[in-house]
Amino acid sequence: MGDTTHDAVILGGGLAGLCLALQLRDAFPDMDIVVLERRAHPLPEAAHKVGESTVEIGAHYLAHTLGLRTHLEDAHIRKFGFRFFFSDGRSDLEEVTELGVREVLPTPSYQIDRGIFENFLGEEARRRGIDFRDDVRVTAFTLGTQGTLHRVRCTDAAGTERALDARWLLDASGRAGMIRHKLELTRDNGHHANAVWFRLDDRLAIDGWCDDAEWQGRCTPAERWRSTNHLCGPGYWTWLIPLASGAHSIGIVADAAMHPIESMNTFERAQEWLAQHQPALAREVAQRQHKLLDFAFFRDYSYGCARMFSADRWALTGEAGAFLDPFYSPGTDFIAITNTYITELIRHDREGKPVAPYARLYERLFFSFYESTLALYRHQYPLLGNAEVMPIKVIWDYAYYWGVLCQLVFQERLTDAALFAELADELETARALNERMQAFFGRWHAASHGRNPRAMLDQGELPWFAAMNATLHDALDDTGVRTRLRENVALLQGLAATIVKRAAGDAGESMRETMDDLAGHAESPELFRAA
Repeated sequence: MGDTTHDAVILGGGLAGLCLALQLRDAFPDMDIVVLERRAHPLPEAAHKVGESTVEIGAHYLAHTLGLRTHLEDAHIRKFGFRFFFSDGRSDLEEVTELGVREVLPTPSYQIDRGIFENFLGEEARRRGIDFRDDVRVTAFTLGTQGTLHRVRCTDAAGTERALDARWLLDASGRAGMIRHKLELTRDNGHHANAVWFRLDDRLAIDGWCDDAEWQGRCTPAERWRSTNHLCGPGYWTWLIPLASGAHSIGIVADAAMHPIESMNTFERAQEWLAQHQPALAREVAQRQHKLLDFAFFRDYSYGCARMFSADRWALTGEAGAFLDPFYSPGTDFIAITNTYITELIRHDREGKPVAPYARLYERLFFSFYESTLALYRHQYPLLGNAEVMPIKVIWDYAYYWGVLCQLVFQERLTDAALFAELADELETARALNERMQAFFGRWHAASHGRNPRAMLDQGELPWFAAMNATLHDALDDTGVRTRLRENVALLQGLAATIVKRAAGDAGESMRETMDDLAGHAESPELFRAA
């Protein structure tokens, strides 16, 4: 036997692991939970971690499922949505196409300072009676099989070695991926991209980058800096994310073939790369280079995983499992999804039900969500700089996200096997249509004219788009959930038809061959009005 025996040991006390611990404590107040975290707490503010920008599912999970809304509102930044500038090689952002809302949409999301947030999560875990141990190094672990316990060996800051036995072993160890690597579960998902990122101890107030009063006055309030700002070009995008500590996070994410990592894998090289591709940002960085806090890069950051949940009572969450792409900030979304499935697996186990059939079902559902979301990124980086195609792709991608996956999460239907069975045809229609639309965007990109006029494209002026966001928190009964999902699939079909017709009218006969294949019978919504 180990020194101690526990209901669950969580490997890793970062965002995924601490959120899982809090969710388990809320679901099972008597559960004995130990979290082992390598880094010593408190963490520095502006801690150098991926996952600063949240979107609707992740924000809902943190605020509602875990009950952390007050902390998010008080200690972090309410996000002004996503914003995109098609500014490759340009220093005049006010003269290019901008996609983003003029006013904040109703459903909140946040820019999270990971140092502040994880320090709070660690303190909250201890307040709720969770055994959170920081500055502890896991030295070895053995997976139990056929009902036997798992064993974890670790060493604390004082050098004391301990052995912990656990009924459930939950891997939230981030890219270390302890179980994933031990069992050789990592898979190439076909999406090959690299990222570099750094933080400056200063605010990059993008609204003041020019003195154009009309441009500055487009947003209410005039606080574009609160957005996750994407400065886009062919094969890449750069991010600007403000942190509550006063620092700003800057990243370059690029297709590995189009922009080799060797061209940007030091701060000096990244500055040179920005000077060529995003000179306005390069100018702002150069003025603050003495305020550099850190710099890092990831090569081939996206990966899949062969298994997520096991009948032998182990599971993976966060980057310890699979990782997609930061473009739409889905990381916390998938933490929410996997943590919810893990919680339900443990519930079945505690109720004496066999884990195996539920593990297979939840894993199948997880991978269906993962693959559908991966389609938004894989093979799509070449068109990121296209100011004609990308704004409409973004509208499509968000309609798909809000219309299907968000509904399943917000209405607490992730484990509703009856719903998935009843709506199998509709959900398959949405999945297949999304894949075909992603391929279509690539073909449209190849045929488009590449125009990039001075324009503000405000998604908030789309009544159906704003309504999808505003109604995410609607409390629906079983009939209402099914009706909503069916209506949203019909809307996607109509939107696909409108997009294809727009492309055909703009690019000529070469686009018409896809119209019959993609067009739906629903009334097509207006796309947007350019101002």
